[in-house]
Amino acid sequence: MGLGGGHGSLVAVPSRRLVLASASPARLALLRAAGLAPEVVVSGEDEDGVAGLPATEAARRLALRKAVAVAGRLADGATAGVRVGAAGSGAASRTGGPDRGATGDGDGDGALVLGCDSLLLFAGELRGKPASAGEATAWWRSYRRASGTLVTGHALVEVGTGRQATGVAETLVRFGDPTDAEIAALVATGEPLAVAGGFTLDGYAAPFVDGIDGDHGTVLGLSMPLLRRLLADLGVGLTDLW
Repeated sequence: MGLGGGHGSLVAVPSRRLVLASASPARLALLRAAGLAPEVVVSGEDEDGVAGLPATEAARRLALRKAVAVAGRLADGATAGVRVGAAGSGAASRTGGPDRGATGDGDGDGALVLGCDSLLLFAGELRGKPASAGEATAWWRSYRRASGTLVTGHALVEVGTGRQATGVAETLVRFGDPTDAEIAALVATGEPLAVAGGFTLDGYAAPFVDGIDGDHGTVLGLSMPLLRRLLADLGVGLTDLW
């Protein structure tokens, strides 16, 4: 991590660019709260093609698809749409070539692209974002006094080398017992249509989740402890990104 000066003050300069391949405000907020200042490039990738896969593999594949797509655009110099940010448990795997560091001729060479995708495993069914208000309502009625597992896939791709590190975090979610009127009011906010499983912990749905067993960041879409381990797999310290 280098230091840059200005008007007598020292400003930390991260040793690597971190690019978040997601439009999720919750993921961006988690990264910023941990001292990181990622750029945002939304992947635009579809979240389909994983029917029949186990929940962990489906989440991992979708996360990797998003990270690879954005890494490819950065490698090609296609950085339109970049928004500059201000400043669980799971097994990790790594593939790719030798470590060539952060140097290169491409626009994004050395940048680390983070892709994430969340799914709710509930009663044997994988649930992404509800397709309609009616579906969100039906899901919430099924959640009463029940539990599900929020599964979030994470993928890091290094631009220039193509090296990858992937992992999955899981957190058990214990739902409360919202009334029909409360469910109707929740769905009317529009929030359930924008989040995996139709719920989140940092919004209108929070009062209707009794508790969780695991990392709360997984439910918000990004496990910071898992991210730290994936960075280490690529030879990068999380604090080097401060």
